[in-house]
Amino acid sequence: MQQRLSASGRPSGTDGYDFSYRMVVDSRYQKVARTKSILRSFFLVQAITLLLGLVLLIFQSASEGLASRVLEISTTACGLISLIIGELGRKRSRVNMLRFFMVASSIAVSLLMFCAIRKGSGFMAAKSPSFWETILALPEVALAVVGLMFHLFIIGYTVHLIANMSVPKRAS
Repeated sequence: MQQRLSASGRPSGTDGYDFSYRMVVDSRYQKVARTKSILRSFFLVQAITLLLGLVLLIFQSASEGLASRVLEISTTACGLISLIIGELGRKRSRVNMLRFFMVASSIAVSLLMFCAIRKGSGFMAAKSPSFWETILALPEVALAVVGLMFHLFIIGYTVHLIANMSVPKRAS
C-alpha cells in the first residue's frame, strides 16, 4: 500500500504534533561526539609533532651516528603506532584500544622526555655549548615540551571519553 503525500510533500504524521513522543538524545552521547571531535584534532597535532621529531632525529642521527639515537627513534615510532591505535579506538568506540593507547603512549612520551633530559644534561655538562649549538638543540626541546603538553590534554580527554562511553552505573 502506498503512503499518501500531503500537499507540501511530507508524509502525513510529521507535522510536529508528535513532538512529545520523540526520543531525546542522552547528553552523554552528545559529550562522546564532542570529545571524539576534539580528540581527532589533538591526535592530528600529536602525529605532526611526532613526525617532525622523527624527521629531526633521523637528520641528527645522520651526522652523529645512528647508534646514539636508536632509543629515541624507536620510541618515537612506537608513539606513532600507539597514536594509530588510539585513532582506531576513537573511531570505532573501543574502550580497550583507548586504554592500550593511553598506556603505550604514556610510556613512549615518558621515554622521550627521559631521552631529552638525558641529552640536555649531558650536553650542558660535557662542554660549554656555542650559540649555534644551543640554537640547533632548541627544536628538539620545543617538540618535547609541545608533545608533553598535548599528551596531557589527550590523556584527559581520553579518560573523559571512556567515562562517557561506559554504561552508567545504576543507583541501588
